[in-house]
This record gives sequence, C-alpha cells and structure tokens, in this order.
Amino acid sequence: MRNLLIVFRREFAAYFSTPLAYIFIVIFLALSGAMTFYFGNFFERGQADLAPFFAYHPWLYLILIPAVAMRLWADERKTGTIELLMTLPLSTVEVVIGKFFAAWAFIGVALALTFPIWWTVNYLGSPDNGVIVSSYIGSYLMAGAYLAIGACVSALTRNQVIAFILAAAVCFLMLASGLEIVTSFFIGWAPAFVVDTVTAVSFLTHFQAILRGVIDGRDAVFFTSLIAIALFINVAIVDLKKAQ
Repeated sequence: MRNLLIVFRREFAAYFSTPLAYIFIVIFLALSGAMTFYFGNFFERGQADLAPFFAYHPWLYLILIPAVAMRLWADERKTGTIELLMTLPLSTVEVVIGKFFAAWAFIGVALALTFPIWWTVNYLGSPDNGVIVSSYIGSYLMAGAYLAIGACVSALTRNQVIAFILAAAVCFLMLASGLEIVTSFFIGWAPAFVVDTVTAVSFLTHFQAILRGVIDGRDAVFFTSLIAIALFINVAIVDLKKAQ
C-alpha cells in the first residue's frame, strides 16, 4: 500500500505540473455545460433533474478520457522512463494500479467541479438528489472503465496519438453496441443470446440503468469487472514489454 501511494502521489502531482490538467478540466466543464444547456435544453424542459447533463457523459468520455489515458504508458515508453520506473523497488501491479487511480482521481476532480449544475437544479426546483448521487457514482464508474481500457491500450504503443485513436475506437465499440442501430443488425439472424450479449457489454445499457436512480449490482459489477480485467491485461502487457 505504501508503494502504491507513492506512485499515486507522483502521478497525480504530475497532472497539475503541466497545463494539460487545466486544459482538460476547462474543456470538460465547457462541453458538459454546453451540451446540458444547449443540446439538452435544460431550461426548456421545465423539469428539475440532471438527465440532460448525464445523458452526454458517455460521449464526452469517449473523446476526453482517451486523451488522459494515452500518456499513461506511451509517454513512459517514448521517453525511456519506464526502464527507470521498473528498476525501483515496485511491483508492476503497484505501478499499474497507482497510475490508474491517480488518473481516475484526476477525472474525479473534473467531475466534482461540475457541482454548480447540481446547485442550479436545486435552486430552480426540488430534484431527487438520490438519483443525482447515483448518477454521479455511475458516471464515475463508467469513466473508470473508459480509463482502464485507455491505459491498457497505451501500454501497447510508444505513440500517444495511436494510443488515443485505438482507445477511442475500442471505447466506441463498447459504447455503440447498445445502440438500436447495432442491435437491429443482429436481430433476425443471430440467436437471442448473441443479441443479449452484444447489448450487455454496452456502456450505454448499464449507464442508462443507473440514471434511473438505482445502482443495480449487475451494473456495478460490470464496470468494476471491466476495470479489473483491463488492469490485469495492462499488467501483463507491461511485463511483456519489460521482458523485451
């Protein structure tokens, strides 16, 4: 735990030592606000809830989180600091988990800074704050799943641009599998269990269930399991690259 915290502090501080963190936070807040008020018609709906705010999170994360994840390992490999990092008395598991939680905490800071929209909806009406809390938790879990996939892809390459594109592509596949246009392609010729499987691996399917105000155990298990599997693969990739 001590080694994990050392890696966590190093990585978390590194985000705020460059303009990258502030640029990400500003872009995230600006885009989430624009999508809520303009595309989501927050005021025109006349309802005291944050459904328009959370509805666009899966699509925001599709672009922004791979941008955060792409530097986790690709930058280490490009600059050669991964060799130095692996000579320290740290296990690969500690480094992978420490870097992941630092990036996840950074994303959590960006998400927490959206609190004015929560204050606004409480000022304008009487929303169900339980639903809002569960939606924030669901959004954070989904962000962790995006990040874990992005970190895993970042470990495969030295090029941050390639890491970003591949991570965004994989996340898009995980996201789009729940859309009707995708499931309708399988309906009619594929067995029912295939259609159910395609729908079940979608971020949208599980996140939309959480937006109803109840964090179902299956949805929480889906995101946490995906994070765990991606981190396990991340460890395996880093060990493999280290041996080469």
